[in-house]
Amino acid sequence: MTCSGKESGAWGEGPQVPVRTTRGAPANGPWGFTMKRSDALVCWFQECGRNSVQQVGGKNASLGELINAEVPVPPGFAVTTAGWRSFFAAAGIAETAPAVLAKLDANDMDALEQAGRTIRAGIEATAFPTELRDEIHAYYQQLSDRCGSPAVPVAVRSSATAEDLPGASFAGQQDTYLWIEGTDALLTHIARCFASLFTARAIAYRIRMGFDHLRVSLSVGVQKMANAAAAGVMFTLNPSNGDRSSIVINSNFGFGESVVSGEVTPDEFLVNKISLELLRRTVPRKAIYYAFDPERRACVRSELPVERGTAASLLDADILELARMGKRIESHYGCPMDIEWAIDCGAASDRKIFILQARPETVWSNRDTSGVAAGKGKSALEHIMASMLAGKRLS
Repeated sequence: MTCSGKESGAWGEGPQVPVRTTRGAPANGPWGFTMKRSDALVCWFQECGRNSVQQVGGKNASLGELINAEVPVPPGFAVTTAGWRSFFAAAGIAETAPAVLAKLDANDMDALEQAGRTIRAGIEATAFPTELRDEIHAYYQQLSDRCGSPAVPVAVRSSATAEDLPGASFAGQQDTYLWIEGTDALLTHIARCFASLFTARAIAYRIRMGFDHLRVSLSVGVQKMANAAAAGVMFTLNPSNGDRSSIVINSNFGFGESVVSGEVTPDEFLVNKISLELLRRTVPRKAIYYAFDPERRACVRSELPVERGTAASLLDADILELARMGKRIESHYGCPMDIEWAIDCGAASDRKIFILQARPETVWSNRDTSGVAAGKGKSALEHIMASMLAGKRLS
């Protein structure tokens, strides 16, 4: 697998993308931005933070929080929940969806699938309101200009307002589309993200959790693609036992979809969070990966040659840099984190790590782990000392 470094333009310095807002906001934010009013249809990630969930959903709020904490994140913008409501009104969902969703059983998959198809078809057939369409076009053009491309490739990801709550995780229930180029394709895939709020899986989960279908708003993130040499996920605790003194990194070559979807058994690296010592390296045979195909202009699934598939997808230097980033992000949020990352081979430097998503870990964080993972906001060292004083094992 080769890295075509200039395929999609230079990155500059990652998060510092000094793009002006189309509404002419004064330049007094950390990168020349101020928060826009709550009814803005589109905003830059830099204008968001952890308190912006109701405007841009959990995923996009976290991206803004990370950028403003100077964590390297690919630049982009969010179609806000106000944008979604504008589209929602144009599609007439409030009038048509209640009857379709009434009295559905969360276990009746056939009925859920039929209801979802009906609502999604109506959404995808809806034309964008003129103001929303024009705003998206303007932001995409500015992002493309800053990235040195006439039509910069982007990832289009949904970001729900009920996503990554302490008692429920909606992460992964809506759709993500990779390597989207051009305004027409972008609008099509934003509509598909909107429609994915009504997949059978998403409908069933809301029924089980008691969420009102029409009160879960959706935002969509549009983020410059990282042309990933390797990608995956990182947990700032050990997901197998809740040990907060460890960091676990899962990785494969190419985009992270093969890891997130479970299509491969990824490489796994266990790092001591205190000393940043690499404790364990597990490198299984990885059969497939996802990468950009320049002929098809798309992200495609390909087979890995045996010699490549049995090699480690990360260098030791990458592993330790990721662990340092994980510690920093956990410290910023004050809780264990579930982080998606990529090493971009088209960056200004040969290899640069970017954070694509970061959310609070929701499995062990919701358990009483009797001292191992107790005490939100404490450092890993404090957890270790507390466990030692209590005479308890760490794993």
